[in-house]
Amino acid sequence: MKTVARIMMVVALLMTACLQINSAEARRFYHGPHGGVDVWIGPGWGPGWGGAYYYPPYYYPERPIIIERQPDVYIQPPPPAEQPSYWYYCQDSKSYYPYVRQCPGGWLKVVPAPPVPPSTPPR
Repeated sequence: MKTVARIMMVVALLMTACLQINSAEARRFYHGPHGGVDVWIGPGWGPGWGGAYYYPPYYYPERPIIIERQPDVYIQPPPPAEQPSYWYYCQDSKSYYPYVRQCPGGWLKVVPAPPVPPSTPPR
């Protein structure tokens, strides 16, 4: 029982010493630098004493590939040249094709005439 009490007394003294050191640190930073002693209790190794920590390298995303397309150019072809249309006239039968299928004297090419509009009577 005496041993447990002694250990608790030592731990309480160490904690009190740490609090006093921390308050001394606070005074030093708030009122300018003063002389002082830092006390470290414990091993000098452990999770807080590893090597310097460096951030992992930042990997930039790949730049997107941009292909600029030229706009499609549509060139409209010129309208086809109008083929002259002909009527075929048979002089022997005095009729046009397709009303007459055969012409013994040969066909005569005739340029078709536009239809004549009917005349309107005057009002």
